Amino acid sequence: MPTLTRPDGTQPQDLHLTRRGAVSMFAAGYALAGWSAEARPVTTPTAGLTIEEVLIANGAPRPLPAYVARPATPGRHPAVIVVNEVFGIHAYIKDVCRRLAREGFVAVAPDFFYRSGVDLPSLTDFAQIMPVVQQAGAAQVDDDVRATSAWLKARSFTKPDAIGITGFCWGGAVVWRAAMVDPDIKAGVAWYGRLGGLAARAGELHAPVLGLYGALDQGIPQTDIAAMRAAVAAAGKTAEIVVYPDAPHGFHADYRDSYRAADAADGWGRLLRWLRGHGVA
Repeated sequence: MPTLTRPDGTQPQDLHLTRRGAVSMFAAGYALAGWSAEARPVTTPTAGLTIEEVLIANGAPRPLPAYVARPATPGRHPAVIVVNEVFGIHAYIKDVCRRLAREGFVAVAPDFFYRSGVDLPSLTDFAQIMPVVQQAGAAQVDDDVRATSAWLKARSFTKPDAIGITGFCWGGAVVWRAAMVDPDIKAGVAWYGRLGGLAARAGELHAPVLGLYGALDQGIPQTDIAAMRAAVAAAGKTAEIVVYPDAPHGFHADYRDSYRAADAADGWGRLLRWLRGHGVA
């Protein structure tokens, strides 16, 4: 992992590390622990996009690596922070960024697990993956989200008042918290993020959240969804939770057996409408 060594601190040019065709900070391919041999994942072309890898100053000894996809057209664009699953930044997450960029957003996917130095997408054993994930505590991750939104606000290609967030699985819970703790977030879309403990904090929501969940998700009880709906209503906050009756956990992940194309497409359309309808436009 590259380390910045300037004695006078991080400079703007340090934060623009690589462009398309340069050596990547991130793994190639899909997460091996989730890959299905029958999968035909979506591959979004890069034509008309600028692809970058950057380092974001976050107060840590080593800055936060991130993958960025954005429209190549000049001007300022709305932005979306993309929060990964437990597998880190691999081909699926990068493609989600490119999909958003083709819709006119600056999409940035920070590597929240970089401090471990472990190549998560290359692992096949969840017993090895989960200790790495657990090292990334909520306070640390929330700080990294705030550092990312601050970085976006300072870019000449970003609308500083139009920043949203979306995340999958582990990242879905991060979305709910970001809508509570990051004042720069205008709206969030959480894909099957765990809700345990978050309903009690519904009153902290300052940004509207769309939650997309599967009724067949064995890791997220429907009672948790009901509790969050009730808590949001009681707190007078703006949130909507959609439950797809035939969808399991991970129904948007097109490289896994859990993928449900129709539900994924419906959720993607809802994501775009939600973000654009709540100021990320």
